[in-house]
Amino acid sequence: MRRRNLLSTLPLAFAGAASAQTQAGGRPVRVVVPFAAGGIIDVAARILAEPMARELGQTLVIENVPGAGATIGARAVQRAAADGQTLMVSGAAHAVMAALYPDSGLDPVADFAPVTLIGQQPFVLAVHPGVAARDVPGFLAWLRSRGGQATFGTTGIGAASHLAGELLKKLAGVDFTVVTYRGTPQAVTDLTAGRLDFMIDSQTLLGPLARDGRVTALAVTTATRSVMLPDLPTLAEAGVAGFESSSWQAMYAPAGVAAPVVARIAAAASAALADAAVQRRLAEGGLQPMPAGPEALRRFLVAEQERWVPILRATGARGG
Repeated sequence: MRRRNLLSTLPLAFAGAASAQTQAGGRPVRVVVPFAAGGIIDVAARILAEPMARELGQTLVIENVPGAGATIGARAVQRAAADGQTLMVSGAAHAVMAALYPDSGLDPVADFAPVTLIGQQPFVLAVHPGVAARDVPGFLAWLRSRGGQATFGTTGIGAASHLAGELLKKLAGVDFTVVTYRGTPQAVTDLTAGRLDFMIDSQTLLGPLARDGRVTALAVTTATRSVMLPDLPTLAEAGVAGFESSSWQAMYAPAGVAAPVVARIAAAASAALADAAVQRRLAEGGLQPMPAGPEALRRFLVAEQERWVPILRATGARGG
């Protein structure tokens, strides 16, 4: 049974403007990111780490533990002591990992204490310039001509980018081969080199590559156009009716952490997300802050499961 430590074991007194490195009495808090460094979830965690550290009076140390659709990192957090000293920042993969990895022994809701939603970001559908398509209808026709042989890159089965791809399969009636990577940078390298046909990923990652002509951006995945890339149509506008998907990030603790401790961590995250400098950095990363406390995150997580798990089961997608 996990230990249920009280606030006395987690000194979360607000620290004002003093540096987190100089706070007395607070052990570093481990923040697990179950993906490789450099992706949008890792970026969001690192943006929050310093301002949250100031609020909590403790250093937050980011630890990337990628692999197996976020289940390796999630399992490390599931097994951690319930004392508030271990947190996790994850994304859409958290909602569906039990469906994709039924032998993982993980329950996304029961095994974790929700802390806060962090933000969301539109994705961009982009192809290698060698692909014979310059708009979404042309791209869908090209996919059909390839008979499932076109390659689609994602950072992992169950990641938000993978879910967006599976939604495209369902709504557009197309097929393609999913290629998984340990991190976004490796996938982008293959896309720009022509070893990968297309991706659906961060607007801040693929937008600049499109401006440089290294990829061709075709559409954004959200219900409305992106402020960052206003000339790109949405997939729904471009003919894929009902398509809506985005990247999102949230913070969790292990199940069993005392409610007052979770509340203090959530308050620190909320204060960080309200800070103008943090909002500016998130915006530079293409992220729209979406703060919501523990109960709101729990409801959101359940709704995401209800939305995506049937799609994954219908496509037969399973974790490797």
